[in-house]
This record gives sequence, C-alpha cells and structure tokens, in this order.
Amino acid sequence: MKKLMFMLLILGSIQGVYAQRTEKSKKFMVDKTLFEELTDVKKKSDKFNLYLNMQGGFDANFRDGFEEGTFKMRQLRIEMKGNINNWLSYRYRQRLNRSNDGGGMIDNVPTSIDYAGIGIKLNNRFNLFAGKQCTAYGGIEFDLNPIDIYEYSDMIENMSNFMTGLNIGYNLTSTQQLNLQILNSRNGSFDSTYGITENEEGKLPDLKSGKLPLVYTLNWNGTFNDIFKTRWSASILNEAKSKNMYYYALGNELNLDKFNMFLDFMYAQEGIDRNGTITGIVGRPGGHNVFDTGYLSVVTKLNYRFLPKWNVFVKGMYETASVTKSTEDIAKGNYRTSWGYLAGVEYYPMETNLHFFLTYVGRSYNFTSRAKILGQEDYSTNRISVGFIWQMPVF
Repeated sequence: MKKLMFMLLILGSIQGVYAQRTEKSKKFMVDKTLFEELTDVKKKSDKFNLYLNMQGGFDANFRDGFEEGTFKMRQLRIEMKGNINNWLSYRYRQRLNRSNDGGGMIDNVPTSIDYAGIGIKLNNRFNLFAGKQCTAYGGIEFDLNPIDIYEYSDMIENMSNFMTGLNIGYNLTSTQQLNLQILNSRNGSFDSTYGITENEEGKLPDLKSGKLPLVYTLNWNGTFNDIFKTRWSASILNEAKSKNMYYYALGNELNLDKFNMFLDFMYAQEGIDRNGTITGIVGRPGGHNVFDTGYLSVVTKLNYRFLPKWNVFVKGMYETASVTKSTEDIAKGNYRTSWGYLAGVEYYPMETNLHFFLTYVGRSYNFTSRAKILGQEDYSTNRISVGFIWQMPVF
C-alpha cells in the first residue's frame, strides 16, 4: 500500500498537480522588518539585513506504539547578508543549536556556521563567492531554506553540505546560470570524518587521505518562463587516495498558479562509505571502511494553495542503499530500501512567511535477505508534529 501511494505521487507530479511554493510567493513576503515595526523608521539601505530562521513545535513520536512526546526547536539559525555596493556583497549564517567548537576543522570554521563569505560581481556575466558556503549539489529540496523542510531524505541528511572554497558563477542568460565550485571535501580531519579506528586485530585499514581533499561541482540553474525550473549537478569528491565519490542530482520544479511540484533524482557512488548506512548494516569495525557503495534517492512533493492563507501538501521519498562491488566478505547488491511519506496543512495568518503547521511524517525501512542474515530487521517510525516556521526579519 505504501509503495502504491508513492507511485501515485510520482504520477501526479508528472502531471503537474502541485502548489506554488510558499517561499517564492511574493504576496506573502514580509513588507516590514521588526526594526521598522518598532521604530516606525523605514530602512533605506540593503547593506545590512538580519534574519532569525526558526522551526519549532511539538513532536509526538511513534515506533511500535507511542514512544515520546517533546517540544523541539528543529531549526534555529541567525543570518546576516547585504549588498555593500553594486559589486560587493556578503552572507553569514550560523546554527545556534549546534556546537561552536572549531577545533580540528581543516578550514578553522565550526560546523555550526553554514555561510561566511563575500560575493563579488565581476560583470553582468561572471560572479564569485569566496568563503564557507553550501555545496551546489543540485536538487530543488536541497536548494530550499532548511526551516521549510519537515523531514529530509536519508541521502541529504547524511551529506556534508557546507564547505569552504570558491564558487564561480556564469550567467548564460538572465534565466540560465552555470556554477563551478571548488571546495574542501570535508570539514574535519580524515580520521574524524570516517571514524577510522583499529579493527579487532588491532590494525588500521589501509586508507590514507589524498593531498587535495576537494570537491568539484558543476551546477546548472535554469528557469523557463517562471513555470519550469532546473537544479542539475554533477560532482566528484576526493575521499582518500584512489577513492572518490561521484554525486549526481536532477532537480525539476513546475509552478502552475496554485499548484506546484518538484521531483528530485539523486545518486551517489562512494569509494568509501561516507554515507554510513551500509557500514551500519554490515557492522564492520574500524569506522566507515566499507568500499564501493551506492545510494539512490527519489523525492517528490505536491503543494496546493487552496485558499490565500491555507496550503496543503503531500510528499514521498524512495531510497536504496547498495554495495556496487563484491568483496571477500560483502556481497554486491541492495541491502536496504526505505520509504518516506508526509502530509500536512499550513496556515499563513499574515502577509509574511510566518506559518503554522500540522504534519504527519512516516518512514519505513525494509532490509533484503542479505541484510537480515546480518541481524537487520524491518521497522517503521511515525511522527505527528505541530508548530511554526518563520524567517523573522529583524532588521
């Protein structure tokens, strides 16, 4: 039944029965900042903009019956950005509910910081962004503000998304852009990233960091008459000496007035199991030392703004975790298939992006026979959440 529901979602997506994404709906964007509301003084400069990104609420979690109910602030980030002049800009964003310890980071920046860099517009065609930034991996959902995501796919949840380096943007036209990124391929050291420890025989796996631990990404952002949008990318990431990760994403979005859809295809082939799912299934000691793994993820979402202040949505996720090459003790093939299914309603009380939500999140994890031999068992989780989302404009 769950698989049938997901396939119906896919078919519905292709037909374009989807709602306009609320983040892009101009008539619901805020007109005044908190500073303007309190002082009654209009802000006349775009040099400094301050936001507080929040998603909080109450979660009721279920697994084999009711498990736990707690209040939780899932997202809490402060963001500053602005245009100093017609060629220089900046952006800074930090997660307030994550550790601020920068020790051991190869870029000397804690993982709590998403963005810390400057943008330079060279001319109408070329622009640069230097500093810590989001990798341009592609996909529509990957490109959204994290506060708008109720549940990420396992693929995105287990990725390292914010790295330090350089992005070179080239505007083919006013609606078509190419980006070439060269960033660090990890935040911490090689050993801490992959959890490399001694195995049962007291030996370290034969893995060494490459001399250029970088990720190279080519990204295409396209817009066609504000109806169809693309976020496609191809990336190669150096994991270790002679071990690379290849990542591909095809993100597609369709906007038809009250209806909006997106459909993301993502695939990663990892020389070392950086995602960690296969390592967890196989259970080998010594950190992420399973080689040649593959991860597929398909995500689709439907929105329908049936009234000016009300939006309903459904979302489906399909993912697999596989071994792509057999070794002496690990057989090639799929080890786990997971399904995600979400539905909810959102209410926008004011002409701002503030909204309240009620949503259901379900996940099912099904293991193949080769994984069950290793002790894995199928399971499902469910969550009902009620709360609010707001990118509060402070200044």
